Amino acid sequence: MIHFLDIHAVTDSHAEEIEAAALKVVRSGWYLRGKATQEFEQAYATFIGTSHCVGCANGLDALALILKGYLQLKVMEPGDEIIVPANTFIASVLSITNCGLKPVFVEPDEKTQQIDETLIEQAITPHTRAIMIVHLYGRCAYTEAIGKLCKQYNLKLIEDNAQAHGCRYMNESSPLHGKRTGSLGDAAGHSFYPGKNLGALGDAGAVTTNDKNLADTVRAIGNYGMEPKYYCHTQGVNSRIDEIQAAILSVKLKYIDEENERRRQIAEIYHRNLPKGICRMNFDGTKRQDNVFHIFPVFCKKRDELQKFLAAKGIETQIHYPVPPHKQQCFPQFHHLSLPITERLAQTELSLPISPVITENEALFIAEAINDFQWND
Repeated sequence: MIHFLDIHAVTDSHAEEIEAAALKVVRSGWYLRGKATQEFEQAYATFIGTSHCVGCANGLDALALILKGYLQLKVMEPGDEIIVPANTFIASVLSITNCGLKPVFVEPDEKTQQIDETLIEQAITPHTRAIMIVHLYGRCAYTEAIGKLCKQYNLKLIEDNAQAHGCRYMNESSPLHGKRTGSLGDAAGHSFYPGKNLGALGDAGAVTTNDKNLADTVRAIGNYGMEPKYYCHTQGVNSRIDEIQAAILSVKLKYIDEENERRRQIAEIYHRNLPKGICRMNFDGTKRQDNVFHIFPVFCKKRDELQKFLAAKGIETQIHYPVPPHKQQCFPQFHHLSLPITERLAQTELSLPISPVITENEALFIAEAINDFQWND
């Protein structure tokens, strides 16, 4: 059986260091907002390339804390609009609606699956306050055009970096060339869910930013709104990373670039060996680092049949995501929207196994199995 993601094997590759880090925390007697959290926040801020990192409970909270921070700082008001890609995971949208803000959906570029920069300006209104880009599947979504729109219309640029730890923006003509996702905009939300490229052994998240006022506000809101202790200047929430998860993430952070490179190697095997037309990944050598392949998606009309065919051969796959946000039952107010590209991607996407522990032989076996599928029936 080839698992979609063998988390047990991924954890085993650093088991001794992880166990030692966890045991150190257990023996310290300090389990929240302590030394391990401080060390991880400093290390992750340095890694991403920002001045500040604030740990929190999960990726959804990270995005919501950014928006709550902007609301607290009067950068935004309830009812303001946030532009967001239509084909994202629902957490991106929930972070907006849960803060009393309005998501405005923009279709993706079907070739890249990232928000279509050419469609953003027409979605901007006098109520727009930010563009939220999502580095979906591990691919950098930032473009110079998006950056210019933010400056032109005085909009905040928020990054959903839940799937792209370690990814870089590659554009030699840009002053941002080589910078990591999570440092390209005004603030970024990160998820460390166990299945992520940088995954904890439970839920965890973080906000990165160069804005000290925002970082301080986010930290206070995530700790009940208290600053200092027992003095609440705003209505906050309880959203903190715990010491054990922070210590484990500090261990795994040391290996993220190496493990992302392994993902690229597996992705290249798929790219070379899969049938033409179902793989839409760019392997331009000058831009190789603009994708960390959190997910390797393929797209075909016979998606469900292909998934069953691969399962019969012992290959586990997943679908990201079968129901787009605007069609979810929890959002009846968006059901009237027609977003054909997003809907087509949702109906045709299939995610192949990809991780640092997938072998080259396994990747070749998967590619051969897909080639054996009866495409023309």
